[in-house]
Amino acid sequence: MSTFTPTVSWHLQRGVEFDYEHYNRDHEWTFPGGEVVPASASPSYGGTGTRVNPDEAVVASLSSCHMLTFLAIAAKNKLNVLSYVDRPEGTVDKNDEGRMAITHVVLRPRVVFDGDVDEAQLKRLHESAHRNCFVANSLVTPIDIEPVTD
Repeated sequence: MSTFTPTVSWHLQRGVEFDYEHYNRDHEWTFPGGEVVPASASPSYGGTGTRVNPDEAVVASLSSCHMLTFLAIAAKNKLNVLSYVDRPEGTVDKNDEGRMAITHVVLRPRVVFDGDVDEAQLKRLHESAHRNCFVANSLVTPIDIEPVTD
């Protein structure tokens, strides 16, 4: 079992009225190792576009988890991965209950191996990574994996 304890902090700016139109959505995520991530709401909801928003962080976390699981499986199968790049896409929309949610995520990993890996083997690796990814196992959002191949 693992436990995680980041700190999420926000403070009202002096002289700013606390109402929906005026409060600043900027805040920070501080992790136990000392890393600080500037965060905000999505610009669609009054946030700052140069900061990470929770929606894109979920998509990035899912992609990162899938990648790390994929790399572990490849290493255990003695497949030498040279690079892995994903450009995932998450969609926020109303879910079946009419509430805003991340309703769909598409992972588009491009993996380069040192050696030949056929399409069927690549598909099995991604399926196994998806099945064993902690973040994917925590979400109800449909997730598609569309490997990019050359």
